[in-house]
Amino acid sequence: MVVCVLIPRFSLLAALGDRRVLAEEAVVLGPEPGREQAIGEVSPLAETFGVAAGMRVGEALSRCPELRLVPPDPEGVRELWEIVLGRIEAIGGAPESARAGVAFFDAGGLRGIHGGSLGGVLDAARGRLGRARLGVAPSRFAAWCAASETSRRRSTLKVDARRLERFLDPLPVGLLRERSELEGIPEVLERLGIRTLGELAALPTPALVERFGHPGLLARELAHGRDLPLRPRRPPEPVTERVELPEGVSGQQLERTLELLIARMLARSERRGRALRAVALSARFVAGGTWRSEVTLRHASAEPERLRIVLTPRLGELPAPAESLALEVEAFGPPAREQTRMLDGGEAERRGRLAEAVHQARQAAGEGAALRVLDVDPGSRIPERRAVLAPFPDP
Repeated sequence: MVVCVLIPRFSLLAALGDRRVLAEEAVVLGPEPGREQAIGEVSPLAETFGVAAGMRVGEALSRCPELRLVPPDPEGVRELWEIVLGRIEAIGGAPESARAGVAFFDAGGLRGIHGGSLGGVLDAARGRLGRARLGVAPSRFAAWCAASETSRRRSTLKVDARRLERFLDPLPVGLLRERSELEGIPEVLERLGIRTLGELAALPTPALVERFGHPGLLARELAHGRDLPLRPRRPPEPVTERVELPEGVSGQQLERTLELLIARMLARSERRGRALRAVALSARFVAGGTWRSEVTLRHASAEPERLRIVLTPRLGELPAPAESLALEVEAFGPPAREQTRMLDGGEAERRGRLAEAVHQARQAAGEGAALRVLDVDPGSRIPERRAVLAPFPDP
């Protein structure tokens, strides 16, 4: 059985910090600086005014003039969620989590260390997680649906395989929005008059595949209570470097601070000679709130210059003066000595890498992503006639 741990409005509560009493008022999580001006999680009182997550700030304020916007705190959310995941691991669970506030773990292998029953596992989780809502079902999506149907009075809901179909059938198709790859499907289904998971499960597979492709097939599988196995997270290796900034630091001074962070990071003993695959640049603002930008390198690297080139443009996204700047390793790559350069190897190897680069560029941005300059009439007096852009040939 899969257990879903659900903590509603986790990001909002984390941003409120010691001011959690404000959660009883009309408050919402404000938009992240430099991002789309849409609100985040919403308090219960704000929901009564028709305010919903994803709504534009202007529309939310027009519906509730007394609405208070709380600055987002991605760093605080990450730290608190790591504590929650650590508590799940403390009872023996191997959690999977794609976003803060929702986690899953398999209870099957934990019964032997918690009294031999599922109830013992849930009691242990309840003791560690406090007021979190727990949903138990044979699959990940069904467990999330069960957790979503809980309340303060009934904080745990168990659905076994025998009554799984009866449980899922009356639920709205809007629950499919929990899966990012299915975000647009519920709206289309509702326009077609299909409003429950039971109605979706009754549709023929060929019709869904023809209309939605693979996402339609996945939606039908979820409506039947079937899902992919859990993929527990790898144990984290937190390696972070932070530098406190004087007031008014900007431009070249920020770039020098970034160079210092990179140098310190590469000198850490925890790296053990490994390259960096993914890193995160974060900042804490003078006026409150935090900012975070994650970067995944195409090729893992431990070269300071390459890391600087990749991370420096992110400094331009800082929307406000920062009191500190931090660099954190999200994932390590292989040992740095195994890294190769674009021009290493023979002619065939270089052409193979170039062909792969052209292929990926065209997959991401279309056929016009890779072009070459073709000389047509170099001696012409009209510049436009001297050369044209032509598709880059496959190496």
